[in-house]
Amino acid sequence: MAESAAFEAACTCLESSGVLDRLAARGTIRIALKQAGLEPKAVTARQLGVVLEKLLPAELASRGIPSPEQVCARIGKALESVDAAGARADTPEAIFARLGGS
Repeated sequence: MAESAAFEAACTCLESSGVLDRLAARGTIRIALKQAGLEPKAVTARQLGVVLEKLLPAELASRGIPSPEQVCARIGKALESVDAAGARADTPEAIFARLGGS
């Protein structure tokens, strides 16, 4: 099954930063998501933002990545565009928000 747009954007950003290759970037983010009890196929940009703040810096530091907070900030910027696009997506939250009128 395909991963969420937020997961893909975060992995692409981490990989393009040059600190990890594709496999290591995806694995590192998967580990942080697992610690948070989240699945890559369903994680939203908002949820991933919390993981970036609370868990991913420690994962990056354990891999010897210099200035993990700056790397996470770049990923957070990349997620802003996904969050805007995801707000229009048919996620369960979006459907219930439309049904509830909010």
